[in-house]
Amino acid sequence: MHFKFKKQQYQADAAKAVCDVFEGQPNANPLAFLRDLGTTTRRDGQAQIQIGSDTGYGNAPIQLTSDRLLVNARRVQRANQIAESSALSAGIGGVCLDVEMETGTGKTYTFIKTMYELNKVYGFKKFVIVVPSVAIREGTMKNLAITREHFAQDYENVPCVPILYDSARLNDLRHFAQSDALSVLVINIDSFAKDGNKIKQQGERAFAPIEYIRAINPIVIVDEPQNFETEIRQKALRDLNPLCTLRYSATHRNTYNLLYSLGPVQAYDMGLVKQIEVDGVTGHDGHNQAYIELLEIGAGAKSMNARVRMDVNGKNGVLRKEIRIRPG
Repeated sequence: MHFKFKKQQYQADAAKAVCDVFEGQPNANPLAFLRDLGTTTRRDGQAQIQIGSDTGYGNAPIQLTSDRLLVNARRVQRANQIAESSALSAGIGGVCLDVEMETGTGKTYTFIKTMYELNKVYGFKKFVIVVPSVAIREGTMKNLAITREHFAQDYENVPCVPILYDSARLNDLRHFAQSDALSVLVINIDSFAKDGNKIKQQGERAFAPIEYIRAINPIVIVDEPQNFETEIRQKALRDLNPLCTLRYSATHRNTYNLLYSLGPVQAYDMGLVKQIEVDGVTGHDGHNQAYIELLEIGAGAKSMNARVRMDVNGKNGVLRKEIRIRPG
């Protein structure tokens, strides 16, 4: 089966909003920077990391000051009619940026596009997508696969290597760190939230496998961040040593630096989602309102009926009684 994707301006706008925060950042492609575990420099000026006997490539550090990032973020927020940040909320990582997109508008497509764009404009090449469940993890991997050809046309066939985290294949993390390609690791939070997870166990190795991730300063993309608000999960995200954190959700519980918002009303007005109507909702303590309670729905051969309990005016006042109603 071959999928054909239609380009949507709002998805491009959301990707641009993130990229524009880093305006002024030098393009480090194909430079590579890795910290903490030792760095060497090649003759051609590229930086590499030494992780024991291994060599890998990571994201270049952010060269912009916090003040410059804040100026950029405010400019993006003004353009998108969003309240400007009074200060740059760090959140998790040096910079934490939020994008709000209604469910069904292509949130996963948007953050995949953002990765390609960040790689093209600034040379960032290492990304970790953290998801709240195995089901979403599998869906994300599927999206990476089916959009590869689509994005290859827009980004000069840049190679993109998606890696699904598997605790039985910890050596894949070494390949993730060593690859000089645009590399994406997809992992669910429960795989590294606890100290007992295999990714944090040194075993007979010189260091725990998670050090491969920490050393390359990945850009961490958090899908549905409202599921990551506990201190244990927040600490787990910090343990990845992110260069910055990008958070995508339709229902943020907490926001840091909101850059782009496509809410339910906007999505409906643009024809991106269908309208849902809810009928018959009554607030608690509405004692002066009419009372009606559905007891049973019956389906006949030619018609429907329902048995309800409701208040009925009688000769001696209002009585609560059961009646059967039919269409009309």
